[in-house]
Amino acid sequence: MKIEHVAFLVTDPVAIARWWQEHLGMTLARTSGAPGFGHFLADSAGDVLVELYRNEALPAPDYRSVDPAVLHLAFSTDDVPATCARLLRAGATPVGEPNTSPNGDQFAVVRDPWGFAIQLVRRQEPML
Repeated sequence: MKIEHVAFLVTDPVAIARWWQEHLGMTLARTSGAPGFGHFLADSAGDVLVELYRNEALPAPDYRSVDPAVLHLAFSTDDVPATCARLLRAGATPVGEPNTSPNGDQFAVVRDPWGFAIQLVRRQEPML
């Protein structure tokens, strides 16, 4: 079986989807109107779908309070420091400092303007 999408309950799917498209390079694959305003976003390769949606019957998680080690969405990039700096200029906030693992992988974590943890990674050896 193949994973079709991962979904995140958020407070403002329209604004978050717009920011993710503009700053994370995602593209809109499908959207729905009220009440959930679901937005299915595809990564730049068109291989992964992420759904952002709202459900008034449920409280959205306080993503700012969730440790990135518990939940984050990772994006590969060729230049972790430059991508991190660009996202910070666009309204993201840093979580710690960029670092390099013993095997040479480079990482940084930022939070989007709504507090969702975004990991930036440049792998020495691609995972897939």
